[in-house]
Amino acid sequence: MKVRTAVLREMGKNLPYAESKPIQIETLNLDPPGHGEVLIKIKAASLCHSDLSVVNGSRPRPLPMALGHEASGIVEQVGEGVDDLEVGDHIVCVFVPSCGHCLPCQEGRPALCEEGAKSNTEGTLLNGDIRLHNAEGKINHHLGVSAFSEYAVVSRNSLIKVDKDIPFEKVALFGCAVITGIGAVINTANIKLGSTVAVVGLGGVGLSALIGAIAAGAERIIAIDINDSKLEFAKELGATDTFNSTDMDVIEKVREATGGGVEYSFETAGAVPAMEVAYGITKRGGTTVTTGLPDPKHHFSFPYVSLTAEERTLKGSYVGSCVPKRDIPKFINLLKQGRLPVDKLMSDMIELDQINEGFDMLAKGESSRIIIKL
Repeated sequence: MKVRTAVLREMGKNLPYAESKPIQIETLNLDPPGHGEVLIKIKAASLCHSDLSVVNGSRPRPLPMALGHEASGIVEQVGEGVDDLEVGDHIVCVFVPSCGHCLPCQEGRPALCEEGAKSNTEGTLLNGDIRLHNAEGKINHHLGVSAFSEYAVVSRNSLIKVDKDIPFEKVALFGCAVITGIGAVINTANIKLGSTVAVVGLGGVGLSALIGAIAAGAERIIAIDINDSKLEFAKELGATDTFNSTDMDVIEKVREATGGGVEYSFETAGAVPAMEVAYGITKRGGTTVTTGLPDPKHHFSFPYVSLTAEERTLKGSYVGSCVPKRDIPKFINLLKQGRLPVDKLMSDMIELDQINEGFDMLAKGESSRIIIKL
C-alpha cells in the first residue's frame, strides 16, 4: 500500500528546520505484515528528543530513515502467528521490542532486550526485516515503529493493547515519555513515601517523572530547568520548589534549601550540565538516576571518592526499567483515576506537514509534548 511518511535523509542540518527542511513527507510503499507483525493505522504520534537526536545527528542512525516512535493507533491487519490482537484493537507503540528469549528478557528486563537493541540500531523491525521502500530502495525504521506516517507495520512485540475509551493523543504519551519518566521514579529508584526528590530537565520525560513522584508520595519535589515558563508549569503540576539551572549557584542553593541535598535526583535532559547539577544536589547516601540519552561522545565526571565515602548510588534508567505489558495498563488505570494527569503534558497539536516546524519548537525547549494528529 502507499503511505505518506516523514523521512529523514540527512542529519545535522542547521536550525531552523522550517527553512533547512531535514524531514520530507514522502509517499512510500509499505509491505503487508509478515509473520509476527501487525499493520496499524497511526492516529497520534508525539515528537520526542529521541527523534530530535537523530535529526540533529547526536545519535546517528542509518539513513534514509522513517522517523517516529511514540504513537498510538488501531490494528488494521495482523500477520501470521499473531493471535492475541484483532482488527479494531487500540494499541500503543513501545520503542524497544522485546524478543522474550534473550537473557535480559528472561530476567524480566525487556527494556534491555538484546535483539531489540540490535534491530533498533540497525534500523529494522525485530526480525531484521524492513517493510518501507520506494523506487530507490529501502527506508529504515526508527526504533521499530516509524510512527510519523499514516500507517506502519511493526512487530507484535512493539505493541501493547489498550482500552478504547482513552483518546489516542493521551495514549500515545504512554509509549515513551510516561513509562520513561514515571518508570524511573517507581521502578528504577523505587522512591520511598515522604522522600525529597529533584527533577532536572522538564521536557515530557521530566514532567512525567515529576507526576510520578507526586503519585508515589514524595514530600518535597524540586523542579529545575533553564526555562522559567516550564518552571511555572511544574508548580501547577505540584512541584514544591523551582530553580533555574542557568543560575551559577543553583547546586549550592538547592543543597541549602534541602538541608544538604535531595534523596533522589532525576536527570532527564540528556545533557552533561544537567547531569552535573543532578549529581551535585544529591545528598550523602542519596541516589542519582539519569534517563538522558546524550551524544555518545559526551562524558560526565564526578569525584570518585564520593561513591564510597558518601555511599552514593548512580543509576541509569532505560524505558523507565518498565515491563510494558505490566506497567502501561497500570499507568493508564491511574490516569483514569486522576492520579497521573499526564494529559496535561500535551502542549501543541500539529499536522504531519508541519513536522519540521514542530522540531523547531522542541529544539527551543518551549514545549513538553507536541502531538501529530493523523
